[in-house]
Amino acid sequence: MTGALAKAVAAADLAFTAPAKARALAGAALAEANGHAEAAAVAEHALGLAGVSTGRLADAETRLRAAIRLADRAGLRARAAQTRGVLGYVLTLTGRTAEALRELDRAMPELTGTAAARLRMQRAVVLTEISRFGAAATEFAGALDTLRAAGGDDLVEATIRTNRSIVLARLGDWRGAEEDLRRAERGFAATGHIGRTAMVWQNRGLAATVRGDVPAALAAYDEAASRYEAAGTDPGLLPIERAETLLSVRLIAEAREAATAAVAAYAGRRNAVDLVQARLLLAKVALLDGDPATALREASLARRSAARQRRPGWAALAGYLALRARRDSGLRTTAMLRSGQRTVAALTDAGWVVAALDARLIVASLALALGRPSVAEAELTVVGRAGRDGPAELRARAWHATALLRLVHGDRRGADAAVRAGVRVIDRFRAGLGASELRAHASGHASELTGLGLRLAVEAGHPAAVLRWAEQRHAGALRLRPARPPDDEELAADLAALRQTAVDLATGTGDARALLRRQARLEKAVRDRARHASAVSTVSTSDTHIPSRVELAAALGPATLVEYLELDGRLTALVLTGGRLRRHELGPASEAAERLDELRFALRRSAFGLGSFARLAERTARRLDDLLLAPLPLGDGPLVIVPTGRLHELPWPALPGCRGRPVSLAPSAALWHRAATASHADGGDHVVVAGPGLPHAAAEAAALARRYPGARRFTGRTARVEPVLAALDGAALGHLAAHGVFRTDNPLFSALRLADGPLTVYDLERLARPPRQVVLSGCDSGRSAIHAGDELLGLASALLALGTTSLVATVLPIPDDAGRALMLRHHRHLASGLTPAAALAHAQSDLPDSPAAASYVCYGAG
Repeated sequence: MTGALAKAVAAADLAFTAPAKARALAGAALAEANGHAEAAAVAEHALGLAGVSTGRLADAETRLRAAIRLADRAGLRARAAQTRGVLGYVLTLTGRTAEALRELDRAMPELTGTAAARLRMQRAVVLTEISRFGAAATEFAGALDTLRAAGGDDLVEATIRTNRSIVLARLGDWRGAEEDLRRAERGFAATGHIGRTAMVWQNRGLAATVRGDVPAALAAYDEAASRYEAAGTDPGLLPIERAETLLSVRLIAEAREAATAAVAAYAGRRNAVDLVQARLLLAKVALLDGDPATALREASLARRSAARQRRPGWAALAGYLALRARRDSGLRTTAMLRSGQRTVAALTDAGWVVAALDARLIVASLALALGRPSVAEAELTVVGRAGRDGPAELRARAWHATALLRLVHGDRRGADAAVRAGVRVIDRFRAGLGASELRAHASGHASELTGLGLRLAVEAGHPAAVLRWAEQRHAGALRLRPARPPDDEELAADLAALRQTAVDLATGTGDARALLRRQARLEKAVRDRARHASAVSTVSTSDTHIPSRVELAAALGPATLVEYLELDGRLTALVLTGGRLRRHELGPASEAAERLDELRFALRRSAFGLGSFARLAERTARRLDDLLLAPLPLGDGPLVIVPTGRLHELPWPALPGCRGRPVSLAPSAALWHRAATASHADGGDHVVVAGPGLPHAAAEAAALARRYPGARRFTGRTARVEPVLAALDGAALGHLAAHGVFRTDNPLFSALRLADGPLTVYDLERLARPPRQVVLSGCDSGRSAIHAGDELLGLASALLALGTTSLVATVLPIPDDAGRALMLRHHRHLASGLTPAAALAHAQSDLPDSPAAASYVCYGAG
């Protein structure tokens, strides 16, 4: 072998492990070839492989065709055939699958042994790309048989198994997929191709997603990304596959950003195949984001492109998403019904099991709307029978179909039982996620089921059943205590680095752009580590228990429970008082939201002295009271309020019906009941903290320290996150007077500002035992992001989920010095023996003109 040929062969071997080095070697081989056709052909082949590895597909095709021409002219038929195998894959990526298969079939007779095994693998990869999974599995098995007959090759076998794992995962053979990946990783390591293990971890993430193990999938994808980066190779479909996993737990904003970026990237690289998948992902995200117009556009573009590429499976999936987009736009026509039936057939032929079952549900609903019950029954029967195994999403759809089918036959009780079974599937799926963020977003999967259950209960006229379904719909994720991620020490280190970065930004220390980039990188690391937590073993019966009417009444005593819910755009209130539960129809939810915006605006302006808005605030508060409280039999005792939707943002003490009485807010009656009936050991420290930048905070902390002898006080430089967290762990009461920041982009980075930087929700979730009572005397400290199923994410909701029984915080910005007098009054009443809700109500009555009075609310047991 000449020196040039040896370099070219080495370059080809390194193309997917060290593409930059491969290009340099191949370039040197070309320069030294001096008319040596084989060396030049192999060098061009290596450059083509490097182009594939780094996503430069146009350049890869040019190089590969050049290699084929050189090999053909020199009569190097085997070399030409090997290059045709790679060209077939590139042609597939650029949407020319028919041409790809022709190139592969043309090459097949020219090769034997290991080279033939490689070619069969490449043909299987093409079949995988066009969703012919059964045929691909057969071809992969043939490739392994051919390789064994040739004496074996560890590197080639590892490559075949890596690629085959995708097919096995798609066919539901998860154990086989993991075995292939384990053996592939071992093979790559043994042959010195560590860079190729990135593909192993990417496929491991895909298999975990198919299996429904989201934490494992995200951890695998993150590991794959770091290995691709270390190797300098193109991550291929990794961004799409990771975004699909995020979408499975309804992290919509993040998934939409990733999908939009993927569409732009693949279009720029002329990667027509992956562009189809990116458009389909964007269509799915848009559907969940309430944007059917974008979904229809992207699905239609993807469908036309897939059809041109002769990829019927992807065209069928695009047709399904277009069907959903038209359904969400409100269309209900006979033509749409027929189109839906064709889509079901195409999805079934292509093997898209979950999509096919969902399309059948859409067809069934269309048939019912169009007066075709026999068509609906046929579709629902298939879904009910086919979906009892497999991922949680599939099983939930099956129970949904069963419920609808039972309704067709007039079996309302059976329908209710089916809906409850479907909700249990989602509950178990959500509980296994661990991270509070993932759990909150995953609740969106149950929205249709809980909506159907709620509607059935309302139609039946049974308030107890309505309450049970309202509780299924309200903040179920918060009943599950968050789990620590597996690498808690690394999480703590990243949080410390993030705090220092925030301080550097605030003080202007260093380059602002570099600091912002570092902040974004650290926030991503914190978020990703937290998402890797898996919490199946931490879930107990008490976490998921929904108390009965009798249990709630016993815990309420003289208090009245008011639980709001929204159905078909209108508000309903469930009122439990004196052991009696009644349902009351109220007004439109849109009217309440409009008045809420007016009230928050007026209170903010009044608090900061920006004009005369007191009359507007009072007038708006009365209109909200007339809508939400006045129609209800509330009596004169304490109130426990479970809001819904935007009502979580309402400063309830501003309403006439709440003034002067103890009011406790809770994300759900179940969470309130857990707090109200919790048993706590006696004792525990009192902890008072004063953050920087608040002129009154140190004096407030000093006054509280005098009120609570022996209290642990943190002010000035001592008010640092780690010592404060250590003191709060297991404390009886924690009072933190600090600037609050609510992060709308990521509520788990909402924070209180301490001396060494922000104390975030991620920090609070590291507490083993949260304080029994907490007071957060800072702006917006009680705000939460509101997601489907009334799932809340923020400082206050995190503490309630951890087990804090009562919490006083603000739902509006307040002037820096406005809360001090109110908080000192609150603690005076608290120390006298009043409950937190009663103490806050007395303090607000003592200071009716305080600009901050209406901003403070009490959460939890009160």
